[in-house]
Amino acid sequence: MTTLNHLINGEAFADSGRTADVYNPSTGDVIHQVPLASRETVQKAIDAAKAAFPAWRNTPPAKRAQVLFRFKQLLEQNEQRIVQLISEEHGKTLEDAAGELKRGIENVEYATAAPELLKGEYSRNAGPAIDSWSDFQPLGVVAGITPFNFPAMVPLWMYPLAIACGNCFILKPSERDPSSTLLIAELLYEAGLPKGVLNVVHGDKDAVDALIQAPEVKALSFVGSTPIAEYIYKEGAARGKRVQALGGAKNHAVLMPDADLDNAVSALMGAAYGSCGERCMAISVAVCVGDQIADALIERLTPQIQSLKVGPGTCKGLDMGPLVTKAALEKVTGYVQDGEAAGAKLVVDGRSLKVADHSNGFFLGGCLFDHVTPEMRIYKEEIFGPVLCVVRVNSLEEAIALINAHEYGNGTCIFTRDGESARLFSDEIEVGMVGINVPLPVPVAYHSFGGWKRSIFGDLAAYGPDGVRFYTRRKTITQRWPQRASHEAAQFAFPSNG
Repeated sequence: MTTLNHLINGEAFADSGRTADVYNPSTGDVIHQVPLASRETVQKAIDAAKAAFPAWRNTPPAKRAQVLFRFKQLLEQNEQRIVQLISEEHGKTLEDAAGELKRGIENVEYATAAPELLKGEYSRNAGPAIDSWSDFQPLGVVAGITPFNFPAMVPLWMYPLAIACGNCFILKPSERDPSSTLLIAELLYEAGLPKGVLNVVHGDKDAVDALIQAPEVKALSFVGSTPIAEYIYKEGAARGKRVQALGGAKNHAVLMPDADLDNAVSALMGAAYGSCGERCMAISVAVCVGDQIADALIERLTPQIQSLKVGPGTCKGLDMGPLVTKAALEKVTGYVQDGEAAGAKLVVDGRSLKVADHSNGFFLGGCLFDHVTPEMRIYKEEIFGPVLCVVRVNSLEEAIALINAHEYGNGTCIFTRDGESARLFSDEIEVGMVGINVPLPVPVAYHSFGGWKRSIFGDLAAYGPDGVRFYTRRKTITQRWPQRASHEAAQFAFPSNG
């Protein structure tokens, strides 16, 4: 068993304080220990970032982009190492981990366009002999707090763009599966990043609170559960920080009577059970418009869920691995028990799943509920596991009202062949990311990711154009050079261009 270190000022930094265990969820064994940073350790990272900022902000954007180009190459060259670490510590399949990494690399590609993204705006003769222009300047020291379910992709949403904009970054990754995150950060230094521009500190709430309370940290990015997102937003905003905090979800898929059922079933299988349901964009509710489509969906889903290939994530050819921790397994099975007790029909029960030679792993088979109602806890709360709930309604309007009444508004989709239904749905639904016959409408890197309602706190979404605006602040300069041999009297009226 190895002990991981922090990465501060470009070097490994050992911490002799508290530690947490990192598990292989397929076996239940402890494979690493990770230090939980003290406030002094967090401050050491902040000091390193603060010291690096003046030189980095004055580094031309094209040179920053060159570092990111080399970083992208190193990520691609080390794909197998990174993917193996993700699967070992998170449990997701190798194929799923590879897909996660590729989506992260797309964000690095976007950040390499820093010279274009940071171009300002210019107006000549905005007034008589007056020129005006705006540029976008970095904030300084910024921080990101990232979740266990995407240890590669979500950090790559944050710091490549932040440092491309000229900031210095402190990353607090999940302590549950930090190895891939740490390796990726080390590769960025191998690509030529100056010391102190990126720092990684492992930790728990103490480290998070230290980042929130540090006056040197100007902005906080977060992805995780809604209660923690709301806490970080309120505490950060109260201290004058810029905050983007992405929270939980309860994503609905609406199936119209005219849906292409074969494609819808395939899409739902991947969207509900991929990564063991541990995705903020997972589809966890299928809203069927009419009993006929609901009965047909249940009939087709049932044998496919029962035949899911489940095993250690590091084995090839699997559909699903384990949940990330024993606590996560107990939480999800608790929801299944609660759904039964509330009167929902448990069509497929994954609790009986046994994986050969892995009796101590955190495995749960796919579960399927029918006749779920909005009053049930399994409908209202984010389960974050391989559980799909089927809700029956009588019309598209009823489906839209149902979704709009939910506290979360992260992602949703509709399966239909009818353009009028699709347009009505996309216009009226109060959700930030919408798919039309697309089950996981995760925007590509040159758009931005973010939900509505209690799925996000803050005005700007993650990565893409919103990410550039989040990690910069606009400065507008108005300039006038008086003509020679001229003198103007003082003017006391407010200046205008009239």
